[in-house]
Amino acid sequence: MSDDKSTAGNMLDSAKAKVNEGADRARAAGHDLASKVGGSSLENAGDKAQGVKDRAKAEVHNAEANASYNEGKKEAKDGDGH
Repeated sequence: MSDDKSTAGNMLDSAKAKVNEGADRARAAGHDLASKVGGSSLENAGDKAQGVKDRAKAEVHNAEANASYNEGKKEAKDGDGH
């Protein structure tokens, strides 16, 4: 986030972060499924670990989305939009 972004720029950043969050959560779900159907215990553990990593990335993207959204709201309220 940057102090010189417009309301629209912040809202766009928020939307992008939400898309990334959704992709991370979908990948995590795929890894969780793979960890249950794989034939190798080692590969299953790797898939499970990858799912944990993807969920952590999703949480980071969620925080980024919320911060950008809040910054955009603040910019919108100050009246000039930048």
